[in-house]
Amino acid sequence: MSSVTTRRAGAREWAGLGLLALPTVLLGLDVTVLYLVLPSMAEALDPSAAQTLWIMDAYGFLIAGFLITMGTLGDRIGRRRLMVIGMAAFAVVSVFAAFAPTAELLILARALLGVAGATLMPSTLSLISNMFADVRQRAIAIGVWATMFALGMAAGPVAGGALIDAYWWGAAFLLAVPVAIVVLAGAKALLPEYADPRAGRIDLVSVALSLAAILPGVYAVKHAAADGADASTALLLAVAVVAGVAFVRRQRRLDSPLLDVTLFTSRAFSAALAVLLIGLVGVGGTMYLVTQYLQLVEGLTPFAAGLWMGPPALAMFAAAIGAPLLARRVRPGLVMAATLGLSVIGYALLATAGTGAAAAVVAGFAFVYLGLGAIAALGTDMVVGAAPASKSGSAAAMSETVQELGIAVGVALLGSLSTALYAARMTAPPQSSPEVADRLTASLSGALSVADRVPAEVVRAAQQTFTTGVNIASAVGGGAILVATVLCLVVLRHVRPLGEEQGA
Repeated sequence: MSSVTTRRAGAREWAGLGLLALPTVLLGLDVTVLYLVLPSMAEALDPSAAQTLWIMDAYGFLIAGFLITMGTLGDRIGRRRLMVIGMAAFAVVSVFAAFAPTAELLILARALLGVAGATLMPSTLSLISNMFADVRQRAIAIGVWATMFALGMAAGPVAGGALIDAYWWGAAFLLAVPVAIVVLAGAKALLPEYADPRAGRIDLVSVALSLAAILPGVYAVKHAAADGADASTALLLAVAVVAGVAFVRRQRRLDSPLLDVTLFTSRAFSAALAVLLIGLVGVGGTMYLVTQYLQLVEGLTPFAAGLWMGPPALAMFAAAIGAPLLARRVRPGLVMAATLGLSVIGYALLATAGTGAAAAVVAGFAFVYLGLGAIAALGTDMVVGAAPASKSGSAAAMSETVQELGIAVGVALLGSLSTALYAARMTAPPQSSPEVADRLTASLSGALSVADRVPAEVVRAAQQTFTTGVNIASAVGGGAILVATVLCLVVLRHVRPLGEEQGA
């Protein structure tokens, strides 16, 4: 085993990591807070089923679309500067979201939050790679980063539920304001600035091609899941493929590409990205359904449902910290495969749970989160570690792109699958008015909104139908995680324990 002689981080770097934890916690919180806010928000704004999914998806789609651009922009103008700009914008748009009077304006606010959020994640992660050059320290720092993101995801339901109970649904978005104040005050003192002196201008054609490759492709998946594959689905996929091919070809020709596609020649880089994408698809869709199950089927308040999400959050927290420590002695691919194997147990529990099974659902989701904590820490470290310092912003952006894309696609795919199954199986009583029939068959939240106008057994049937959709969606997610487990065992088995020199 070779010793690592690179400069080790000191007190300033660890204090800077603490500051970087704040926007990371905030972004994790923003992923989950809306899951608990959704029922109260739906009652206030009365969005359609399609608008509800866009409120959920707009943030993830836009953040995924702009992450590559923002990661490379940070390499050019300075990673700390970009983070400061993004933090200020995120706070301003969060206030706009909090007071959005209509579903359409909330969708717009969520989209703008995605653009602002795209500046934060690659900036925080690439700054960590600059501050922690030592391999083992970097792995621990990225583990802390992943843990803080997990902490934010855990705090989202609890904080969101408490704020809804005490104030109104929009208050959950205002948490960004105090975080922004602290980050903006401490950034210059604690964080180094880094910009690649050899980087050229941002290629706007590449930016347009990257957006044309990501956004139509994601929308095609969403449209196919909700309405079935049709001519528009094929057209959108064709646009995405053509734009993606043109993007890659252009990057190969540019002296200063938006994305260094040669990074994909690393097996660890490519496989870790694939595992992150698959893992987050399962987690994103499952989280969306589990939080609705706890409130709409089990009848828990937002705050109580948030507390029930505590054990899964602790599981993720333990895995995000423990996995890098274990990976000092055991190959990271084996650690990731083992925890993903445990996640499959969780998906099996969710696939067999019925109504009145809150404990089984939460236990299953805890296993799901356990796998997420490990792949978030170790997979991200593999991706960032595969890139030179001058390209760490680009590598960090790719890591965050696939994770945000995974969550958005998971919500779109598994959420739309559950919605389609509900609509196909739920029928209204013959004597129902057209308005009641439409609400009963559209969604479970719609059925509960007319619960006082239909027999109790109809409401119970709606809850059972929704639960069946959760079962089937969880089975699909579990199948995907099995694929990711095999990928870890086959492709990542060559990656040696952290701190050891890697083979060719």
